[in-house]
Amino acid sequence: MRAEKGPLCPPPLAGSRRGPAEGTPNDGERGAAVVDFVLVSLVIVVLLLAVLQVAVYVHVRNVVTASAQEGARFAANADVDSGLGAGRTVEIVGRATSVRTARGLTCTSAEDVDPTGLTLVVVRCAGSVPSLLAGLGNLLPLQVTGRAVKETA
Repeated sequence: MRAEKGPLCPPPLAGSRRGPAEGTPNDGERGAAVVDFVLVSLVIVVLLLAVLQVAVYVHVRNVVTASAQEGARFAANADVDSGLGAGRTVEIVGRATSVRTARGLTCTSAEDVDPTGLTLVVVRCAGSVPSLLAGLGNLLPLQVTGRAVKETA
């Protein structure tokens, strides 16, 4: 009988033994992935907040514009004083957004005559849009105007 010898070929990883220092990153690159992740995450968060702030600004501007137009239409009725349009506008903004946003607006309402001779009720609102980061305050200015033709009695 013939004695069996060991395997004819070496095990798959038999010749690939490495020392402890081989194949590890340099000491100068240790932790670089963590730093890269933090820096990229910071940029992404800032971009996300900027996009959200633009969305909030556009939303509040649209709400205040529609409210100024509604206030002007309300004040343009024949039996309503033209000065009541500003109060109505602030009330609508307060219901649609927040009381803080409404308090940040300064609205005026007055009659004006356009070049064709029509009497218009003009509601003008100025203020600022609150920022997402409360510590920054109100940085974005806002000015809108709403007009409506005054009805005659």
